[in-house]
Amino acid sequence: MSPDKVDRARVRGLTDLPNVGSATAKDLERLGIRSPEQLVGADPLVLFRQLCEVTGVRHDPCTLDVFMSAVSFMDGGQARAWWAFTEHRKRLLAARS
Repeated sequence: MSPDKVDRARVRGLTDLPNVGSATAKDLERLGIRSPEQLVGADPLVLFRQLCEVTGVRHDPCTLDVFMSAVSFMDGGQARAWWAFTEHRKRLLAARS
């Protein structure tokens, strides 16, 4: 869902989260995530790496940005566009490599 349309009080399903559409919801479901609450306290990088492993595909790093935005929102952050997380993702990956 577009971040500017997200209403925290109405978040029920994965596609109610900022930046999460049907494809991302399916990716999260592959990881056993069925509800937004399951993202509270999750590590987006771990989720991204698990997705790559489960599917056998190296996913676009922007997928990690989307995971970061969804987890941040569920941890109480503002609904922000996925690209607001790109610089943080780049620093995170550089620090861990």
